[in-house]
Amino acid sequence: MLRRSGIYALKALLELALDPPRWQSVSALAEAQDLPGPMLEQLMLKLRRAALVEARRGRQGGYRLRRPPAEVPLAAILAAVETPAGSLIALGDGEEDPRPSDRVTRVLNRRLVQALERELDQLTLEDLLFDLRSARAAFSESGGLLLG
Repeated sequence: MLRRSGIYALKALLELALDPPRWQSVSALAEAQDLPGPMLEQLMLKLRRAALVEARRGRQGGYRLRRPPAEVPLAAILAAVETPAGSLIALGDGEEDPRPSDRVTRVLNRRLVQALERELDQLTLEDLLFDLRSARAAFSESGGLLLG
């Protein structure tokens, strides 16, 4: 499962991706996505250091995406906020496995991590943006499915 920091970072960048050229303050992002402002500020600093967003000071300042959403892999977002794919699947403590079935389980876990890393490298913020827009189009404001 994703850590809270990864979820918050994805939500914030999705909000930025909805209107890429617009500068948005941390308070506006936090309010739009119902996120805690202080934690979001720390995450945005990490995302800036990872060159995923750019920052501008002042009244008209805030954050915006540094690159188009299609050029921002989810792996880069999660890595920037310290959520490596390997931490999403338990790999064990690194000790030698005494039984063959334990070794098979360890190999399976490594394969799962590699598959997850490949998927996160291929998925982009644009893919999440498409999913978000599709979900918004499919459901009404009250949460019901729109039919016709």
